Amino acid sequence: MDEKQVTALFEAVKQGELSVADAVSRIRALPFQDVGGFARLDHHRSLRCGFPEVVFGQGKSPEHLIHIINQLNQSTEKVLVTRLAQEAYEQIKDYIPAEGLYDPTARIYRINRSTETPLPGILVLSAGTSDIAVAEECAQTAELAGNDVKRIYDVGVAGLHRLLAYTRELQQATVIVVVAGMDGALPSVVGGLVDVPVIAVPTSIGYGASLGGIAALLSMLNSCSSGISVVNIDNGFGAGYLASIINHQSIHA
Repeated sequence: MDEKQVTALFEAVKQGELSVADAVSRIRALPFQDVGGFARLDHHRSLRCGFPEVVFGQGKSPEHLIHIINQLNQSTEKVLVTRLAQEAYEQIKDYIPAEGLYDPTARIYRINRSTETPLPGILVLSAGTSDIAVAEECAQTAELAGNDVKRIYDVGVAGLHRLLAYTRELQQATVIVVVAGMDGALPSVVGGLVDVPVIAVPTSIGYGASLGGIAALLSMLNSCSSGISVVNIDNGFGAGYLASIINHQSIHA
């Protein structure tokens, strides 16, 4: 239940369209719901944070995923499951809402019944095509959070002219997410070209000495460019969530 739904509930009581008892019944599940002892769903999170609880699909059994997704779907307009492998999705797809969309590249399942107008301003870049899976997790998270996201992929430093061809798009963005593996150099380049926040996402893409993304992570943390923040390795979700918060703050500035 989000702020809009709570407001509508109170308005219905005020207008006599809903009894106090019925209103109490509808909000009884706040702030959380115990689902079989294996999960406690935070129905209050959208009121506190502006976005409902997100489900991390990796490591959860099919039965747990089915119960969690269906319960969340009853209480919110948006449902997001990240790190949901295609094999796991195939096991549960007949038991969860068919209106949900699954993307095997991003490993995301999402439901969106919101009618809000997406806010432009977020730009997602990937250094290479191999980084697109993480970039899409980021972009689709931000889209579900109410943003209109632009994507520019495969513009890494090995061919810098590809990035410079999009200088106008870089300068028009409110916040930029840069996803890169290997040497992780692209965020530093972008940070030196723009006056907006840059969120760097190291990926685990690379050969042996990349150490599963640690080399890219350390490179980004040691960037000489100002205005760069760094999230965890392969954490496209965290980058998309943070980009959405920054983007929506811009309308209050």
